[in-house]
Amino acid sequence: MKKIITDLNLKDKKVLMRVDFNVPMKEGKITDENRIVAALPTIKYALENGAKIIAFSHLGKVKTEEDKANKNLKAVAVRLSELLNKEVKFVPATRGTELEEAVANLKSGEILMFENTRFEDLDGKKESKNDADLGKYWASLGDIFINDAFGTAHRAHASNVGIAQNIGEGNSAVGFLVEKELKFLGDALDNPKRPLVAILGGAKVSDKIGVIENLLVKADKILIGGAMMFTFLKAQGKNIGTSLVEEDKLELAKSLLEKSNGKIVLPIDTVVSEEFRNDSDYSTVSIDTIPNNKMGLDIGVQSVKLFNDYISSAKTVVWNGPMGVFEMPNFAKGTIGVCESIAKLKGALTVIGGGDSAAAAISLGYADKFSHISTGGGASLEFLEGKILPGIEAISNK
Repeated sequence: MKKIITDLNLKDKKVLMRVDFNVPMKEGKITDENRIVAALPTIKYALENGAKIIAFSHLGKVKTEEDKANKNLKAVAVRLSELLNKEVKFVPATRGTELEEAVANLKSGEILMFENTRFEDLDGKKESKNDADLGKYWASLGDIFINDAFGTAHRAHASNVGIAQNIGEGNSAVGFLVEKELKFLGDALDNPKRPLVAILGGAKVSDKIGVIENLLVKADKILIGGAMMFTFLKAQGKNIGTSLVEEDKLELAKSLLEKSNGKIVLPIDTVVSEEFRNDSDYSTVSIDTIPNNKMGLDIGVQSVKLFNDYISSAKTVVWNGPMGVFEMPNFAKGTIGVCESIAKLKGALTVIGGGDSAAAAISLGYADKFSHISTGGGASLEFLEGKILPGIEAISNK
C-alpha cells in the first residue's frame, strides 16, 4: 500500500505537488477545467493543514519556442486562484533564482505554481527522460512530495519519479485523486463482484492487446466494438468491405478468439456507409452481409441489445473505448446505447477507463451515473493491462 497525503504531517512543510493540469486550451482560454477541479480536494486539504504548496504540471508537448508561447500555465494559475478563492502566486520559470526565492518566501497555507514542466524538454527532453539532475533539483525545493497526477503515472518523468527518488525516504505520498483511481480500478480488476463485464472499443486491436490478454484472465465477458471489431470479424473469415482492419494482427485476433473460450463477444450488426462522413448515406446490416464497397462505422441496434443483455446482469463493468465514430452523430448511437445500458445499472461498480469513452459519457450527461470515470487515458489503459505504473511505484510505501 502506498502512503496517502493523510499519512504525512504537512504543517509548515514545503509540499511539492504534481498535479495534472494538462487541460485543453483555445486561444489562451481553458475549454474544459475538469482536471483542475479534480485536484481541488488534495490542494484544499494541504492548505487547511498548514502546507506551503508548490504546485506544478505539464501542458501538452513542448517542442519549439512557439509551443512555449502557447503552452504556459499562467491561465491555469489564474483559474485555480478563482476556484480556490485564494491567491495563487505564479512563477514563470521551471528553475532558477526567481523560483527559489518565491519558494523561500512562501508562508504556511499559501500556494504557488511554477511553469509547465515540459519547458524543460526543449533542451534534451530533460523532463520526459527523467533527467537525474532535474529530478534532484526539483526535489531540493521541498520537504514532501505529493503525486496527484494519475494521467502521467504511466510515465517515468523528472516531475514524478525523479522527485520521488530524491525527496527522502518516507516523504512522498499520493493525493486523493490518485488514491481514488487506484481504489476503483483496483477493485474492478483485482477484487470484482461477478460477473465482471469489460467493454472495449476504439480503432486498433494493437492498442488493446495487453488489455485483452489481461482481461481474458480476469473478466467473465469481453464485449468488443469500435473499428477494432473488424480485425476480429475478418479473422473469423467474414467479409468486412472497406472497414478499417489491421491485416498484421489477424493471426493474433484469431488466437485471442480461440483462447477466449467464448468470453469475447463480437457485434452481430453494424452501421455501414460508403464514406467516412456524417452526412453520407448509411444503413444497418448484419455482420454477415457487409457490402464490398462500404465500411462499418458503428455497432448496430441488435448489437446494442446483445451487449445490454450481458451488461444488465453485470456486477462490475469496465469500459474503455467508443463503439463507433461517436464524434459523428449518425455513428454515435452504439456508444450512446452502451453508455445508457451501463448508466441504468443499479448496485454495480461501473468504471470508465478515461480517454474517448470518458469524453462520451461526460458529453452525453451520464458522468454522475458511473461509480468512477478515470482522469488518465494512457495510465488507466496500462493499469487495465496489469502493468506497473512508475509514477505510483516510486511513492513511499505505508
